[in-house]
Amino acid sequence: MSFEVLWYIVIGAAMLFYTVLDGFDLGVGGLHLFARTDEQRRIFLNAIGPVWDGNEVWIVVVMGALFAGFPGAYASLFSGFYSLLMFLIAGLMFRAAAIEFRSKRDSKRWRAIWDIAFALSSILVGLVLGIILGNAVQGIPIDANQNFAGHFSDFLRPYPIIVGITSMALFTMHGTIYLAMKTEGETHEIVRRWITPAILSFIIWYAITTVATFIYQPHMLQRFLAKPQLSIFPVLALLAILNIPYQARKNNHGWAFISSCLSIVLLLILFSLGTFPFFVYSTLNPAYSLTIYNTASTHKTLGILLIIVGIGIPLVLAYGFWVYRIFRGKVRLDKSSY
Repeated sequence: MSFEVLWYIVIGAAMLFYTVLDGFDLGVGGLHLFARTDEQRRIFLNAIGPVWDGNEVWIVVVMGALFAGFPGAYASLFSGFYSLLMFLIAGLMFRAAAIEFRSKRDSKRWRAIWDIAFALSSILVGLVLGIILGNAVQGIPIDANQNFAGHFSDFLRPYPIIVGITSMALFTMHGTIYLAMKTEGETHEIVRRWITPAILSFIIWYAITTVATFIYQPHMLQRFLAKPQLSIFPVLALLAILNIPYQARKNNHGWAFISSCLSIVLLLILFSLGTFPFFVYSTLNPAYSLTIYNTASTHKTLGILLIIVGIGIPLVLAYGFWVYRIFRGKVRLDKSSY
């Protein structure tokens, strides 16, 4: 296995951790305004309060690994997707500010402003992440010099928007199940009633995205047609998705959450299998597309970086495991709560 492939796997693994962990944070944010009382909204915030900032470390790992391992792709993608990334960063900033500032004043107007900021910024981040993935699948105008040669409107085509909505629907389902797992009493009963609509919404948008991919992005199927044994992944993804409502109906919210995590992992694996070895297709000429081979650092650089990753990633995982273990269990408000 080449260094390029190994480094691509590292970036993919970091992306998996980010979407699984920060995905439920974004879902909780998208549901925030549906809470009926201030106490319920505080419970929502404290369900993710100890972990949300640690979860976002993984997106920093993704961007840093892309910069170090594939500087050509980093330069082209971050210049090409500049506008979308500014929306993404703005969403992450306002979301963080809302979480930290919301409970600093005992004022209904103050809290309402930050509640709206928290919900809208969470939805914005989820949509932008999906739109970026949708554009990576469909392709963007990249010229012979690996420069973006289009306009902002190129990012807002129907297929990327569908993928963006599907991503936010997935995160909302993920967040709903997480809240059901972390709450109790009246709040738990309210959240539990949201699970079925959230699952149905995701399944509908997932079906729409799947049909659109079959019709308009047939290149995503080529690897599966060439290697039928890879069809095990879409089958496992479907089984994981179907297991979510089954476990939810039995009130096994822990298993439902695990199934939701597995569905996210398997869907990203399907994305990677369909696009590999491309980072993004060029709609001007396939030869101009960004791949792991024409944008990679030298083999020596990749080898050294893999040693650093071998030391750093286990430390991040150990820290994450420690935090989640400390704050396991149901959420209860106290004087130190948000």
